[in-house]
Amino acid sequence: MASTTREKFASFINNRWLVFVAAMWIQSCAGNGYLFGSISPVIKSSLNYNQKELARLGVAKDLGDSVGFIAGSLSENFPLWVALLVGAVQNLVGYGWVWLIVTGRAPVLPLWAMCFLIFAGNNGETYFNTGSLVSGVQNFPKSRGPVVGILKGFAGLGGAILSQIYTMIHSPDPASIILMVAVAPAVVAVSLMFFIRPVGGHRQLRPTDGASFTFIYGVCILLAVYLMAVMLIEDLVVVSHNIVTIFTIVLFVILVVPVLVPIMTSFFMDSNGPVDTVEEPLVPKPEEDQQDPGLRTPDLILSEVEDEKPSDVDSLPASERHKRIAQLQTQLMQAAAKGAVRVKGRRGPHRGEDFTLMQALVKADFWLIFISLLLGGGSGLTVIDNLGQMSQSLGYNNTHVFVSMISIWNFLGRISGGYFSELVVRDYAYPRPVALAVAQVVMAIGNVFFAFGWPGAMYIGTLLIGLGYGAHWAIVPATASELFGLKNFGALYNFLTLANPAGSLVFSGMIASTIYDMEAEKQAHGSVFNPDDVLKCDGYICYFLTSLIMSGFCIIACILSLILVRRTKPVYTQLYGKTRT
Repeated sequence: MASTTREKFASFINNRWLVFVAAMWIQSCAGNGYLFGSISPVIKSSLNYNQKELARLGVAKDLGDSVGFIAGSLSENFPLWVALLVGAVQNLVGYGWVWLIVTGRAPVLPLWAMCFLIFAGNNGETYFNTGSLVSGVQNFPKSRGPVVGILKGFAGLGGAILSQIYTMIHSPDPASIILMVAVAPAVVAVSLMFFIRPVGGHRQLRPTDGASFTFIYGVCILLAVYLMAVMLIEDLVVVSHNIVTIFTIVLFVILVVPVLVPIMTSFFMDSNGPVDTVEEPLVPKPEEDQQDPGLRTPDLILSEVEDEKPSDVDSLPASERHKRIAQLQTQLMQAAAKGAVRVKGRRGPHRGEDFTLMQALVKADFWLIFISLLLGGGSGLTVIDNLGQMSQSLGYNNTHVFVSMISIWNFLGRISGGYFSELVVRDYAYPRPVALAVAQVVMAIGNVFFAFGWPGAMYIGTLLIGLGYGAHWAIVPATASELFGLKNFGALYNFLTLANPAGSLVFSGMIASTIYDMEAEKQAHGSVFNPDDVLKCDGYICYFLTSLIMSGFCIIACILSLILVRRTKPVYTQLYGKTRT
């Protein structure tokens, strides 16, 4: 009996679901960047920054959140706990030093040094993300979509979770939120870092996996709904600190619930039951034709089919078009095998095949994705970075609730964006970027609400911007993997994430901050103003022009996404058309 118990406990410690749940907990603290809207007013008032100087800190934060090359290199050459430890140290030192400066415990540094500290602190997120995602993909190679979606979703919820914890702390010192951002993620990452690893039998597909993922998804939705309800109650009704504490305890209970999955699979299910032990490589390798090693599978013939098919094929009904393309592909394969035709020599791969980063950088499709992400994602990130000032300008004192709300909508946007785009490609064999275009229209509408400051604009605007921005990070990675392959996906994805700080640099660092300071100066000239006071703008006019400009950028991004849809129709027809009934 004791031996059986030890075996089950060992099975629990080495259960890949336990690794996944630990990664979820780390990701739930990896949302520091989403709290910048809460900590930026504290930094601004303490150090007497203007909006343009604050925007530079925001750009440094976005750079830290997006530059993950070092984290990726560490995860490839060392155990994953090394990357998590480095991230924890960076997070603690970066934000901890900022807290010391803001509270007067350390001398004030120049703006460039403050930017470096914010960059270093927020760059810790990339180590948390890398360790969590790499362990998830290694342990669940046949379920990459659900694993990545859930982990990225928890990262999006991190801001709301940390905000609720800060509300419970109820500190009279506003700078204490910076201390919490410095300490909490570091403590959680160090506590769990040795759990984050590939485990034995991690490539085996088990019958219980589907039910386990469904349960985890249910917990995610429950968590998002609960956080939204709590934030609305705390914003609209005066609640006592005891009630806030109860709300936070229930939050912790919901976060702990997923550990039931590794407990059930380790202690209450037959570990010797039927298991599909067919292993799948982490990166699919192109299969070689058995008759001729120089001839690849029909995917390589895709470009030949595009050249040889009659011009009237695209106008045929879907079922007939798929049939004609399949017939032509078969004929080309048979002719090539007999030597009657030869596959054309090419300088590089075609859509749907494996690209290197350098090969992708010369393709128009890659730059359409990048610029669309820069305009759409950059607009959303500008709202996130300026949410504190936007809510204050419209007369809201409690900025934390909007930071929390946009984190929740960001989470739901990632889930719904991935789900909706999957329906588009699986059920209709239509290009996935059409879902990206829809998300960008939603964001354009949200920016219009912010521009005019209508009643409830902050609530509706955060909803629409959060959903649209979150959807970008579910749709863009999948689109890149479909068009440019999985072999070098890490390098491709890391390059695409640079669109975020690039967009923030232009939109927040140049446009939003300049317009805000200009309007604040106009208001200051019309009133009694002390030159030593911090410039402050009141009213919807502070972000009116910025929001309209952002809305226009989202429309341009939508147009670029639709151009990408038109260009990539043949690829999606080839990839998904054959699976439709």
